[in-house]
Amino acid sequence: MSLAISIEHVSKTYRMGSIGGGTLGADLSRWWATLRGKPDPLAKVGHEPHARRVGDKFWALEDVTFDVKQGEAIGLIGRNGAGKSTLLKIMSQVTAPSSGRIRMRGRSASLLEVGTGFHPELTGRENIFLNGLILGMTKVEIRSKYDEIVAFSECEEFINTPVKRYSSGMYVRLAFAVAAHLEPEILIIDEVLAVGDAGFQRKCIRKIGEVSHEGRTVLVVSHNMAVVSSLCSRAVLLDGGHVVMDDMPETVVARYVRPETGVSGEVSWAPGDSVADNGRLRVESARTVTGGRADNNVEIGVPFEFQMDFEALEDDLLTCSSIHVLDRHGTCAFVSGTLSKRLNRGRYRHSYRFPANLMNDGPYSITIFLLTDTDRREVQINNAMFFTVHETDERQEYLGTVAGTVRPRLEITESVLSEPVLVR
Repeated sequence: MSLAISIEHVSKTYRMGSIGGGTLGADLSRWWATLRGKPDPLAKVGHEPHARRVGDKFWALEDVTFDVKQGEAIGLIGRNGAGKSTLLKIMSQVTAPSSGRIRMRGRSASLLEVGTGFHPELTGRENIFLNGLILGMTKVEIRSKYDEIVAFSECEEFINTPVKRYSSGMYVRLAFAVAAHLEPEILIIDEVLAVGDAGFQRKCIRKIGEVSHEGRTVLVVSHNMAVVSSLCSRAVLLDGGHVVMDDMPETVVARYVRPETGVSGEVSWAPGDSVADNGRLRVESARTVTGGRADNNVEIGVPFEFQMDFEALEDDLLTCSSIHVLDRHGTCAFVSGTLSKRLNRGRYRHSYRFPANLMNDGPYSITIFLLTDTDRREVQINNAMFFTVHETDERQEYLGTVAGTVRPRLEITESVLSEPVLVR
């Protein structure tokens, strides 16, 4: 089978520094403060002074190498900041690598973020034809697919409306329909399907499967490990800009959700970290606590807590937190959350108590959320915390591996409904 994509020693570095304060006066103010050795007057409270970052280099990718065969469906997984989106942007020629090269054989279509490639002033219909022409198709080819695209997107009622008036869900539906139906040899998708509703996501997953079975190549970035395991024939794990593992999806997902050796059971994020701080709410740290100390190894018969420390950076925020507990396959076992409460500036802790004999043995991860106004997602940290539940001697009445994510010890009573009849 021939290669569709060849990635050879690709690295991408960014120089972290000023990109302008927005006005000439702001830039002069920052320059004058730096000249006198004073703090950055434009820095947000609690953020690292700007002058400390000037000249620093950030390696988003470093010496990444792997090949993709024609017709393969590849899942790229990794924590936030691992380099997944940067790699896809280089592949889509949105940005150039600092070193190395990527060779792609065939016409490609990319969905890197909501509405990528759409002109906001043009209607849905006009953008379908515009995207088709960008992919190198003729108007005759586009017309032959037009009705199928509109039907799949479920946007027929608004197809002659400028897309700047579309909701994010409508954007995604139309963008995916265009990319999937205009028959690119390589389809690149970066988590944008998370915006659509559950029904449309299922339809997209089926379509991606069809595209792959037709012999076209698919690369997808997703934090939904169940999708990666079911859809992809191979997965690549990135961490810190490096390829950590390239193997079967089940093997890579198991490595991804498994806690690292020596991890204490507590993680923290620095002020200004874009993953945990959006300027309104900031997650400071998280930990699993058992026996009064932070530990990512818990026994199945012992209760434990998950604690999340966060800071409100504004007054009068209607705030709640939520956690998604994911099993070894990346499937969400359950969701739990607090009720919304108005918070003023300050530091807070939410503690989630796990009862004994709830979780099955094995590795788990927790994705944490901070929301305002009930459904406005302010902070989301995927796989923020890892922990492992271990079997204990008292549960050895079970033979072999127990199926399921949870295995609660339910109260069971036994009743005799009728006495056995002896046959003479």
